[in-house]
Amino acid sequence: MRPKLDDIDLRILRELQADGRMTNVELASRVGISPPPCLRRVRALEEAGLIRGYHADLDERKLGFEVVCFAFVHLASQAEADLAAFQSRIRDWSTVRECWTLSGDIDFVLKCVAPDLKAFQDFVGELTALPNVRNVRTALALDRVKDEPIVPFG
Repeated sequence: MRPKLDDIDLRILRELQADGRMTNVELASRVGISPPPCLRRVRALEEAGLIRGYHADLDERKLGFEVVCFAFVHLASQAEADLAAFQSRIRDWSTVRECWTLSGDIDFVLKCVAPDLKAFQDFVGELTALPNVRNVRTALALDRVKDEPIVPFG
């Protein structure tokens, strides 16, 4: 069930998605309410699971991860136990930064980072050798064209 959000809630979400570091006082000013009710609303949005967390947006290349790649994984079986085993392994793999289940010919797409091509090749070798993996296709990212938060507030 989707929670009822008023205009102020939507403005709070839009502002925090753009800048999660601002103080509650700044946020309240931007959305046009005083700080105490603003804080109550933010806490309610967090408790409702609409705000999942806050994080810094880091530059992976400046931190030594020169290779960004996408791996498209096709499994031999989509049985629930096989999917769960694959997902469990992926969750524990620090190279994998995002994993999405897909419909169609590809079962999963993984966004991965590696310090160099050798580490990337090692990762692909381990991924391909996992039980139930039918095949893996990869694509190296050349340049980031757009990287926006997932919720498109107009």
